[in-house]
Amino acid sequence: MIPYSLLDLAPIVQGSTARQALLNARSLAQTAEEVGYQRFWLAEHHNMTGIASAATAVVIGYVAEGTSRIRVGSGGIMLPNHAPLMVAEQFGTLASLYPGRIDLGLGRAPGTDSLTTQALRRYHDSVDQFPRDVQELQHYFKPATPDQAVRAIPGEGLQVPIWLLGSSLFSAQLAAVMGLPFAFAAHFAPDYLEQALDLYRSRFRPSQQLSSPWSMAAIPLYAADTDEEAHYLMSSVQQQFIALRRGTPGPLKPPVNDLSQQYSSAELATAAHALREAVVGGPERIREGILAFVKRTGVNEIMFSSHIHDHAKRLHSVRLAAAACRTITLV
Repeated sequence: MIPYSLLDLAPIVQGSTARQALLNARSLAQTAEEVGYQRFWLAEHHNMTGIASAATAVVIGYVAEGTSRIRVGSGGIMLPNHAPLMVAEQFGTLASLYPGRIDLGLGRAPGTDSLTTQALRRYHDSVDQFPRDVQELQHYFKPATPDQAVRAIPGEGLQVPIWLLGSSLFSAQLAAVMGLPFAFAAHFAPDYLEQALDLYRSRFRPSQQLSSPWSMAAIPLYAADTDEEAHYLMSSVQQQFIALRRGTPGPLKPPVNDLSQQYSSAELATAAHALREAVVGGPERIREGILAFVKRTGVNEIMFSSHIHDHAKRLHSVRLAAAACRTITLV
């Protein structure tokens, strides 16, 4: 059985609040734990009126406190927005409170628009310093040396697992060189998926954390009792993608029956391209789609992104995906 996990942005749905989005995130994690998901990751985004996970480490703590076994982590922390020492302290605190359950996924994108990036970034060339910042962060998680002047407390000696995340070839190559697990963001930017995975595997160098390459991919997942209902539920995220491209992001809208009544064919094509790795349908189609994706890509784990307007239907979707994954045996 392939390990299966969930990625969440704590979506704020139209007509609701950030508070309810955070309550839903913990409810979703509890359901995920109940049906066997391995990880529950939250993503850092800023100045987004439809996303409540900006203070990612805080939300991770809230979710971890409401669960008992599932690994909880970041998918990811956008490291150029933060001093590595502060990330080490935050995740060292989380790992001290919830030992053996915290993951630290790192990204190099800002997770926001250009103006907010300027408000967040510590220095203008912070993205270029990403490899150095990852190394600095790793250093803080190692046991302190007697002459070490700056230490992460909590953090030192905890060896919090670090993942590199990406949607391009840069992070794949860096993860390979540093000997770190790699997660590809095929849920919104699938263009370089297979090329990045091949590059990662071919250039991997063993490290203290990892002896052989270990990859995961995030894909959109919309499961329901019927194929028709699943496609209907997915229309919310299609609207969200189009709104983002228009520069008018907002809360997650209710699903609609016919997107062509509201959007141009070009906009619908753009959304379809971004979401082309989506697995959508009833139980049998979901099982077939997951199996086909795993066989084609050879990933070691799979992570689902499933933003559905109705929370009860979202819970049902992740239950159906778990049931499908439990029936998949890879030879």
